Amino acid sequence: MGQALADAIAAAGHHCSGGIDKGGDVAALAAASDVLVDFSAPAALAANLAAACAAHIPLVIGTTGLGAEHHAAIDEAASQIAVLQTGNTSLGVTLLAHLVREAASRLGPEWDIEIVEMHHRMKVDAPSGTAQLLGEAAAEGRGIALADYTESGRDGHTGARTPGAIGFAALRGGTVAGEHSVILAGEQERLILSHSAENRMIFARGAVKAAEWIVGQPAGRYTMPQVLGL
Repeated sequence: MGQALADAIAAAGHHCSGGIDKGGDVAALAAASDVLVDFSAPAALAANLAAACAAHIPLVIGTTGLGAEHHAAIDEAASQIAVLQTGNTSLGVTLLAHLVREAASRLGPEWDIEIVEMHHRMKVDAPSGTAQLLGEAAAEGRGIALADYTESGRDGHTGARTPGAIGFAALRGGTVAGEHSVILAGEQERLILSHSAENRMIFARGAVKAAEWIVGQPAGRYTMPQVLGL
């Protein structure tokens, strides 16, 4: 992702101040930048937030696998700087989430929702951040809390599907950049909304688009749909 971001920044006609990996000086990088883009790991989030706040620059977060404590830290930082956090920076996925929200709202709870995702064998978190994002979109469309209706890891004699549940299935293998399908299954018909990532450059280009948009925004927490005006 670091190389993809550098290429996308150059293609967009911008200057890349630099990049760091584990153990790098994020404070120095932030001091020399107009905006930070974070595709690292949850353990690095606190330092990245602190560096952005100290430099008074916005931050785009594409790191997945975040927990409640990470989101609380983002909320705190967003009182000082503009922060855009998302499970996926792809513009296509952003629009997909919008369509999922609309479909879930209009079709109603009698349509079962299942989210299936596949990624490369090295991915460490499941379900993916994108699957979670799509689940949140479906839950928002229904006006429910995703945590109260999530079903995942089915195995053995599980019994009938829980009415109104939003199911997740995670597949891992090969070098798949990202495949996501949201299945809405009704009586004798199914609607499938899907997105295929063919190259990680789509995430880099979306992150650059988000970075362009967030520069100059007031302190607060932002999302990718705002970048697209959704």
